[in-house]
Amino acid sequence: MNPLGFIVVVAVLAVASVVARSWSVRQRALRRLYAEEDGAGVAVAVDPASSDNWLARWLSRGGYRRPNAPALFVGASAAGAGVGLVVGLIYKLAVLQSLVEMVSSAPGSIGDVLAAILLGGPWILFLVGGLVPMVLVRNARRSRVSAIEQDLPLALELFATMAEAGLGFDAALSKIVRARGTDRALIAELVNFQLDMLAGTPRTQALRQLARRADVPSLSRFTSALVQAEQAGASLAETLQHQADDLRQRRREDALLQAQALPVKMVFPLVICFLPGIFVSTLAPVLYQMIQVANSVLRSTGR
Repeated sequence: MNPLGFIVVVAVLAVASVVARSWSVRQRALRRLYAEEDGAGVAVAVDPASSDNWLARWLSRGGYRRPNAPALFVGASAAGAGVGLVVGLIYKLAVLQSLVEMVSSAPGSIGDVLAAILLGGPWILFLVGGLVPMVLVRNARRSRVSAIEQDLPLALELFATMAEAGLGFDAALSKIVRARGTDRALIAELVNFQLDMLAGTPRTQALRQLARRADVPSLSRFTSALVQAEQAGASLAETLQHQADDLRQRRREDALLQAQALPVKMVFPLVICFLPGIFVSTLAPVLYQMIQVANSVLRSTGR
């Protein structure tokens, strides 16, 4: 193993150790939070998902909740790493030497840096192939969070409207599920909440399980408000209306922050894409005239 490959392996192991330690601390805190007894002194049922390992919980937050999802993920990671290893070996045997000889002729230390990067190419391909499933799950998780945050304000408005009309929480939930369908991430989570209720889980614990399964901040705030309203005997319609207003205000503030950051983000495209064209269009005629003048002067002196 070359020094660069050893450094890459050590760095990956260090990052994995730090991530695993922080994840375990977070999971212990969540376990202590949800394992507490409720205010009446009755023991709360433990979420069955809490007995799964961290990989199953991480995959479930991305929407992969089949029993064989961890095995499929590990197999896909191993297959990707194997494909990356095979491609890296082909690259090493076929084109590595010629590429290293080509870049070694570069002036200064640029050639040495490029040669070191090319020599580490097989390890890079191996790591990229093994990390492809993780990147796909992360993208699925982000898409799921975005879909839940997009659908939650409308669902809260519907909840509040039907609660003010006299419907109970369960009846309003059933109408929303039937109206929106189960193809949306939020509705799928609400369906799982209904199944927990039908299985005999107390509503407060089912709401906590809903927040834990989705792991979306806005949905966690919504379920916390419902739990507090249920325990304190507050009006459900007012609670839902306040939650909808608060979530809409948060989304408005996020949109304003993104709009304020837009000029700063557009500086780099302007500098990279527009300024070279502006320089060419403005300075090219001047440079052409200077070249013509220099040629005429050289011809006159040559005579």
